[in-house]
Amino acid sequence: MNMTKTLTTASLLSMLSFGAFAATQLNDEQAESRQPIGTISVDGIASSPMDMHQMLNKKAAEQGASAYHVIEARSGDSWHATAELYK
Repeated sequence: MNMTKTLTTASLLSMLSFGAFAATQLNDEQAESRQPIGTISVDGIASSPMDMHQMLNKKAAEQGASAYHVIEARSGDSWHATAELYK
């Protein structure tokens, strides 16, 4: 019983900590009022658009950004996306 409580608590805390460091995707209007702090790019082969956004989110958070705005995206056999980062 005690082990189950410990695992449940650890799982909840890990979800909360991930959410605290996740970057938010901005639309064009939201990005206009912010000052960019840099850019990131991601590439993939045979992945979904959702995977692209997860990769952008992770990379933005690793760079210390609280938000990102996709400024370029293209697809085909593989895809590529570039995003501006914001604090």
